[in-house]
Amino acid sequence: MTNDKYDLIVIGGGPGGYVAAIRAAQLGMSVACIEKRNTLGGTCLNVGCIPSKALLQSSHHYEMASNELAVHGVKAESVTLDLNTMMQRKEKVVLDLTQGIEYLFKKNSVAYIKGKGEIVAPNRVKVSPQEGENEYHVNAENILIATGSSVAPLAGVEIDEERILSSTGALALNKVPSSLVVIGGGVIGLELGSVWRRLGAEVTVVEFMDTLLLGMDQDIRKQMQRSMKKQGMILKLSTKVVSAERHGEKVQLMVESLNNGKCETLEAEAVLVAIGRQPYTQGLGLAEAGVDIDARGFIKVDAAYQTNVGGIYAIGDVIGGAMLAHKAEEEGVAVAENLAGKSGHVNYKAIPGVVYTRPEAASVGRTEDSLKEEGVEYRVGKFPFSANARARCNGSSDGFVKIIADAKSDRVLGVHIVGPSAGELIAEAVLAMEFGASSEDIARTCHAHPSLGEAVKEAALDVEGRAIHI
Repeated sequence: MTNDKYDLIVIGGGPGGYVAAIRAAQLGMSVACIEKRNTLGGTCLNVGCIPSKALLQSSHHYEMASNELAVHGVKAESVTLDLNTMMQRKEKVVLDLTQGIEYLFKKNSVAYIKGKGEIVAPNRVKVSPQEGENEYHVNAENILIATGSSVAPLAGVEIDEERILSSTGALALNKVPSSLVVIGGGVIGLELGSVWRRLGAEVTVVEFMDTLLLGMDQDIRKQMQRSMKKQGMILKLSTKVVSAERHGEKVQLMVESLNNGKCETLEAEAVLVAIGRQPYTQGLGLAEAGVDIDARGFIKVDAAYQTNVGGIYAIGDVIGGAMLAHKAEEEGVAVAENLAGKSGHVNYKAIPGVVYTRPEAASVGRTEDSLKEEGVEYRVGKFPFSANARARCNGSSDGFVKIIADAKSDRVLGVHIVGPSAGELIAEAVLAMEFGASSEDIARTCHAHPSLGEAVKEAALDVEGRAIHI
């Protein structure tokens, strides 16, 4: 069957796709969104950002009840873990939110099409339904590809989701493994490693590079490495995974040090492969439609997110850049607004990144390393949470706020935070950078006392060497 033509068809119902669909509908367009999962929300909501944060929160409560409440005068004896209830709560959070997106589609008159979408012409998409129904076509003036990304494979390590896991499998374990090896010291690896460490697993992180969280500011990386070690994680940096083999209830990994070439065998009950993600472009009909893809598999787009084929656009993980849900959302809004004749844009200099471990780590803008490479003159202000009254009251005083400002104009170039609620505090920095603020602008803004936000103000004051409380 073929329907009446839509103004826009979105392929992919993840954060970028569903936000683009809703914004386009708000602007008066007729919109359909094609999603091959049984639920909307994409990887982020179903098997990524949201379930991992639910487990991070629950595991944090468990660790606090087990080890940290006594100092507050709260005696929690015989604390036990009910992993099944924890997992059920996680699923309930996901279900509520996926149903919420369906409600938003209905509210905004977005047609929700369940099935696999494949471009068969610049203005036509073939839909292969999930329930064995006949294939059919839908037409549109414009097509937006928002299919996200999938787990990047690692040579010599075959994921079976039983003992050797992707992030999806690591979110659905039915018991706490006695030992877990995490391959990859990035955001996903540290977050999921933190969940299972808190619940009782011995966690070893194997990272190919000589640092965790490659790409973040050097001070963030150093602090996070100290914090993870302090919490009991075993870190093996500059280490290559050669192979992984299952032996009954265990997995044996052969790893090799990049510093001295020495090999050793690690044995664990479970292994998590978290080395990154790759664009999901399989089966979309891109080659047949003539859409250009680069050597790494990312879809090429121009400044307006249009591919080389008129009327076909792409956003989010499939076009590269930071693989972040909120970055995809902003791009989705920009495409919808541009199609409606408005001036949609994304300021890539003000896209925050957050690691939801404890302490949290958050960054926006430039790092010191990148500024040094370009020879940019800058000044730095830092303030530790150990000198912040609210952090002391909360018993969470590890970390700092770091602000980097241009040496001549004082414009804020980057902000990097490790510490309590870093993921929330970074929003102030993003807003400041969006409006081109100087460090003095932040320093002269009144912050409530006692609050964690005062650390941001003090770091801004420290750019000129005039912090008050240190």
